[in-house]
Amino acid sequence: MLRLYTHPSCLQHDTGPGHPESPARLAAVLHALDHDRFAALDRIEAPRATREQLLRVHRAGHVERILDAAPSDGLLQLDEDTLMSPCSAEAALRAAGAMVAAVDAVIGGECRHAFCAVRPPGHHATPDHAMGFCLFNNVAVAAAHALAAHGLKRVAIADFDVHHGNGTQAIFEREPRVLFASSHESPLYPNTGREDERGVGNIVNGCLSAGDGSWAFRELWDGLLLPRLHAFKPQLVLVSAGFDAHRDDPLAGLQLGSEDYAWITAKLVELARVHAGGRLVSTLEGGYAPTALAASAAAHVEELME
Repeated sequence: MLRLYTHPSCLQHDTGPGHPESPARLAAVLHALDHDRFAALDRIEAPRATREQLLRVHRAGHVERILDAAPSDGLLQLDEDTLMSPCSAEAALRAAGAMVAAVDAVIGGECRHAFCAVRPPGHHATPDHAMGFCLFNNVAVAAAHALAAHGLKRVAIADFDVHHGNGTQAIFEREPRVLFASSHESPLYPNTGREDERGVGNIVNGCLSAGDGSWAFRELWDGLLLPRLHAFKPQLVLVSAGFDAHRDDPLAGLQLGSEDYAWITAKLVELARVHAGGRLVSTLEGGYAPTALAASAAAHVEELME
């Protein structure tokens, strides 16, 4: 069974006219998942993350800034890319809380896989900064919860967003119980993720160039990232599922298609089956062409339903 976690507040997080990280992204994903072939999804309203859960990966000052900063009306600009509206703090709490609840569900045996259709995304948020459209680091909150609340010893995070998950890397680069494996276009925002950035041996970055397509993406995962993930033997697989490497996406140039997202999802499902009792939780990160995002997320979810 696949659980789908989301919350209406994630659609109410307003980033202003013309902003690429718009409510239309999530609306497109949810509309695609309303198709009859997804009727079996177990749809759950995401709870809020608690301060305790957030403080495992974020400094107290950052948590308080985000929770206290939401304007009573209009928009508040945190940096050149990242904005908050009156509903943004609530959306951020629900996005992180979705991942925590999903981890509890897969570890508790209520489902094998879960997908969190939420926004704002999270993988650029560092311990003390919001950036790159991200307020809290949703996948990091989930990984830390798996370690602290469930006593896991090996948690893998696979990130195939076209942008490097600098925040996730920064949070866990000295934590050997977490393996972070990322494919991303380079050079590209946020200009991190070099292949010589290895943490304590728990960071595996694979760089691709603009114009690289399906073959290069699959070769990178098959040749470098998946072998490292299998060698780690994770007890839980978490996925930062960004779909902005799609050929139609306006923010990058990797030239992937929805079939590539089906392929990598199937590989990660197999990783979870072999080492983690099937336990896999995925969260929406990037993807800024709503039609391509919807098709790619649908392909991802179909593989998670297998």
